[in-house]
Amino acid sequence: MARPGKTRRVGSMPRCIHFTASGSPRNGINLSVEEFETIRLMDYSGMTQAECAAQMQVSRATVQSLYTQARRKVARFLVEGTYLDISGGDYTICGRYSRSRHLKIKEEKGDDIMKIAVTYENGQIFQHFGHTEQFKIYEVEDGKVISSEVKGTDGQGHGALASLLSGIGADVLICGGIGAGARNALSEAGIDLYPGAVGEADAQVASFLDGTLSYNPDTVCSHHHGEGGHTCGSHGCGGHGHH
Repeated sequence: MARPGKTRRVGSMPRCIHFTASGSPRNGINLSVEEFETIRLMDYSGMTQAECAAQMQVSRATVQSLYTQARRKVARFLVEGTYLDISGGDYTICGRYSRSRHLKIKEEKGDDIMKIAVTYENGQIFQHFGHTEQFKIYEVEDGKVISSEVKGTDGQGHGALASLLSGIGADVLICGGIGAGARNALSEAGIDLYPGAVGEADAQVASFLDGTLSYNPDTVCSHHHGEGGHTCGSHGCGGHGHH
């Protein structure tokens, strides 16, 4: 009987997942998330194979195989000018890369404070971004929360909330369900998104900072709320972590 494969740990989902040459068909090469992770860790971050294996919690042989496949696929994409998408695989997200990347960016800008926004209601993560009436804003320095405050949205909703968060200076948003339009607005504002999170806001921010936040990067709310008693926290709209 074959031994079950070991889930690979990745630090963060890629910011861009579709790449295409002008006029190319939207079918071509698929790069798995863990193949992408080996390129990020070794080619971008400069890790050795051993360091990469330790980070992903797999063997060096597994890393070597993933890395070889990834480099071959990227080479094909560049030479053949076809379509490349990054998706799928057998992985779990640890979140440590995202936290360290934010802190590094802040240091490069001469700003040591990172701001994390959370959709907020009665101490919990509110489960519909576009309908939230409050955000709890956490200021983080050296990986620790140094202050927090609750800010109202003044009746704004959906895409307009991205502008509000940008004005506050938020770097990260942790929320439950969120629509595609709001996702795009946050991306344009340069705010990193962690949707599909549930539970006590303070506890989930602490989990983000230690790299153990459970969230679902694929969470999208496309239904109409208020119909038939459907809520954003049910039917997969913010109630599970990504694996």
